[in-house]
Amino acid sequence: METIKNAANYVAETVQGTGAEASKEANKNVAKDSDASLTSRATAAKDALVDKKDETSHNAKADVHKEAAKH
Repeated sequence: METIKNAANYVAETVQGTGAEASKEANKNVAKDSDASLTSRATAAKDALVDKKDETSHNAKADVHKEAAKH
């Protein structure tokens, strides 16, 4: 039963990590957009950093769940 929970948690964390990655890339594009206002660009750059932290965190948690599901 614990293996099933770990596998489900692995999938959930992987999906969340992928979502954070997509958000990060979208924010990076806004931050680079010379047509966007300076405020929008700065906010997008900050948000991209937060998304990167979230992506890293979710991917690390996914790895932990993946390893736990093997045992």
